[in-house]
Amino acid sequence: MNDKKVRTRFAPSPTGFMHVGNLRTALYEYLIAKSMGGDFVLRIEDTDQERFVEGAVQVIYQTLQSVGLKHDEGPDVGGAYGPYVQSERRDIYRPYAEQLVREGKAYYCFCSKERLDALHAEGDFGGYDRHCRSLSQAEVDSMLAAGTPYVIRQRMPIDGSTTFHDAVYGDITIENKELEDQVLLKSDGYPTYNFANVIDDHLMNITHVVRGCEYLSSTPKYNLLYEAFGWEIPTYVHLPLIMGKNEDGSVSKLSKRHGSTSFEGLIKEGYLPETIVNYIALLGWCPKDNREQFTLEELTREFSIDGISKSPAVFDYDKLEWFNGEHIHAMSAEQFIAHALPYFQQVFPNGGPSDWAILVGILQPRITKFIQIPGLLAFFSTLPDYPVDFFINKKSKTNLENSKDMLRAAIHALQGVADWKLDVLHALLLQLAQELGVKNGTLLWPVRIAAAGTLVTPGGAMEILTLLGKEEALRRLQNGLDRLSQVG
Repeated sequence: MNDKKVRTRFAPSPTGFMHVGNLRTALYEYLIAKSMGGDFVLRIEDTDQERFVEGAVQVIYQTLQSVGLKHDEGPDVGGAYGPYVQSERRDIYRPYAEQLVREGKAYYCFCSKERLDALHAEGDFGGYDRHCRSLSQAEVDSMLAAGTPYVIRQRMPIDGSTTFHDAVYGDITIENKELEDQVLLKSDGYPTYNFANVIDDHLMNITHVVRGCEYLSSTPKYNLLYEAFGWEIPTYVHLPLIMGKNEDGSVSKLSKRHGSTSFEGLIKEGYLPETIVNYIALLGWCPKDNREQFTLEELTREFSIDGISKSPAVFDYDKLEWFNGEHIHAMSAEQFIAHALPYFQQVFPNGGPSDWAILVGILQPRITKFIQIPGLLAFFSTLPDYPVDFFINKKSKTNLENSKDMLRAAIHALQGVADWKLDVLHALLLQLAQELGVKNGTLLWPVRIAAAGTLVTPGGAMEILTLLGKEEALRRLQNGLDRLSQVG
């Protein structure tokens, strides 16, 4: 297989949203293929018709597109090994299943659903009891002629063991007695997941099969199918579990109780696609230099299978938010505005300030998610009904009395400003503090409180005044002075 072109496939079932575990699998498959000059294939495995969710296929396309995982072949782009939707390949599987029956490597099973349910209900036996394995050919022919519903099961070895090699976990051995005679073809004619996987991977020349470590125990089933057909076994790459932090500090398999687990959910919570890709790449893979910040292009250059860990990875939402903040802080001003503009417009529906650079300057170093912007800037839309105690600040040496003096002086000085710009206001207010013989904070604290009506703001008094505009800024400062005057 060393001389073959590397080919990986992402084969999701359209049963709902794209879970972060699914996305990590897709990402690793993409990185393995692209880091080795190979092809990344998308295949839709929709044989489980009972769990099929309308619209789920489109979610898969949109997710891959959002994160930049462009597939070389797939249902929407075509390719030499199509069709790439399993339900459209239905006629392909039966001949292979019947071939195994003819060769004595599989058999018809006529057991009813009621019998199988009763068998499992007994609890003493974990799987199928091979009831139909020893049926005579005459019995089989009779039931086929009568139209008795059936499935096709693989005739698994009962004795000995099966060993396979995984690129991450090494050699794994499973006792054959633990392997159930798995169903290959269901009574509705659809193949089972395992069977379709093997057939499709072989026919599509897939060289590397990447999946979660929960499938380690079932891998011998795949291998025994490859061996039954005399086909070359692909390289297996099993990925470690993704865990979530519990309230008590322990960890368990990531689930909804830990937070959003779907790509769509994380996007709604304000995480950037590039952040999610960067973060999940490190959930189970460690670069040689312990670096953390990567673009997809950089991941493609740096990724290698030998960097994948066996140990479970913990999904840390705090760390994800830190990553998101770092991506935001590294943006150019133009990129920041492009992402932030929809949120700016929630606060400034009538167009907002003439100079967006001020907002970029006060917000970009501070936010970790763009969805934080409306909340941080809410005071621009509506002045909060704040208590006068906000004017008291020990560090700035302000109290109710001197705050009145500061606001009177600021209003008087600002009324004469014709060019309402940040640098003009900055110079004027600092000069005013000097003339009043007070520290800058003693003047600027009450000005900022009156302008914003909140103790914590992104940006200082000058920036807030500039963004408010002259008329609104002076109105708010006068409002603050009036409030102070009412208390004596």
